[in-house]
Amino acid sequence: MTASPSRVAATASTDDSALLSAVVRAAVEAGRALEARYSVSARPADRAAMFRAGTADSEVSLAILRPALTALRPDARWLPQEYETTALPPGEWWVVDEVEGNVNHVHGLPEWAVSVALVRDGEPVLAVVRRPVGDLTYTALRGGGAQLNGAALRVSAKRELDAAIVDTGQAEADQEGTYERIGRSVAAMLHRALLVRVGVPSTFPMLLVAAGHHDVFWQYEPTLPGVAAGALMITEAGGIVTRVDGAPWSPGSDTVLASAPGLHAAAVQVLAPIS
Repeated sequence: MTASPSRVAATASTDDSALLSAVVRAAVEAGRALEARYSVSARPADRAAMFRAGTADSEVSLAILRPALTALRPDARWLPQEYETTALPPGEWWVVDEVEGNVNHVHGLPEWAVSVALVRDGEPVLAVVRRPVGDLTYTALRGGGAQLNGAALRVSAKRELDAAIVDTGQAEADQEGTYERIGRSVAAMLHRALLVRVGVPSTFPMLLVAAGHHDVFWQYEPTLPGVAAGALMITEAGGIVTRVDGAPWSPGSDTVLASAPGLHAAAVQVLAPIS
């Protein structure tokens, strides 16, 4: 997997560079449609109201993204739910979160986005995260670097965990088997890191790691739409993405650890014993 520490250098193809521009346009259009539905005053009264609003948001975004991405890559398959936590068969797959952070969108919070990644033969090769609030567009190409609004991203140069800002969070709402591991990992990191943050969705702390604002991110039982784009952003910004035990990460891995290179070994030392 190209996100491992031994990743072999690659060069972005001309075809993928052109494809990236088209994906950005589709993500911007979907983001614009979601922004028209967004209100800082939104306060759903109960779970049912929250899910109604979230479902409507997803339908609006997918109505734009699905035909646009299908037209760009007719042979690429659309990731079904059953493959979100398993290894992918060979070929190209669109890995999309049409409203990443939907729970924030429906509560009037700004941390939501449109996230699109193209996975080819088990490796993310293209990623776009469009965040309308703030007019932020994150892009990455395998072998072509990662950018925010066209400016290169670079991970942190920190080498000591006691100076690090680290992040984790739950991947889904109903993963009871992982809750204790999350708690133990947070407690372990509280003893070692400068600051520990816990939240959702996973894309945003991964973008902060790619930009060097934060230093480490880990998650148990991640879903691929939540981490595919961020994994490529981080590796292309000079970071390392593995499993929490330091083994190579790939789609379907049951854990993910992303960090600046100077902190990876220390993060593995803290997290690997937690089972």
